[in-house]
Amino acid sequence: MTNTVFINKHADLVEQCKRGESKAQYELYKHYSKAMFNVCMRILNHVGEAEDVLQDSFIDAFAKIGDFRQQATFGVWLKQIVVNKAINHLRSRKVELVNIDSFGGEEYDIADYAEDSYSEENTKLEVERLRRAMEQLPEGFRVVLSLYLFEGYDHEEIGNILGISETTSRTQYMRAKKRLLEIVNRQMF
Repeated sequence: MTNTVFINKHADLVEQCKRGESKAQYELYKHYSKAMFNVCMRILNHVGEAEDVLQDSFIDAFAKIGDFRQQATFGVWLKQIVVNKAINHLRSRKVELVNIDSFGGEEYDIADYAEDSYSEENTKLEVERLRRAMEQLPEGFRVVLSLYLFEGYDHEEIGNILGISETTSRTQYMRAKKRLLEIVNRQMF
């Protein structure tokens, strides 16, 4: 098994940050802050909290940048810090993620719904509509859906992160997709 070293297009900036150069920190912040803010928003669904978590994440990243060994890109390493900070912030809110295994309920298959095709012109409107619909989801649904669809975690990882079973993660994901479709369809009329 070989060790893979990822080519990091910001390696020079990372090295400058390791030497404590604040201009390099600012450049990395400018490059990654918007994407990382979006990660925070998808998880937290609150602008002020997302901004706070984003700032804390960058402070932690720059404080721990000496630990960065380029086993992944800087962006992947930073995203892991951001996701962990956002999840920890959720936990500090005293949000209770309910274990759905203890409840009955039907499994829903999202494939049963007809897929509408959208023209390129409507894409931006549809994305905005989905973003607004995501904001209306219950927190547990939104977090699982975001971690799975947008952040690329599998259900086992989500279960470990949130302290729920893999089955609960899958169930919340399926129910979140169903609820999201209901919200979107309700917005159409």
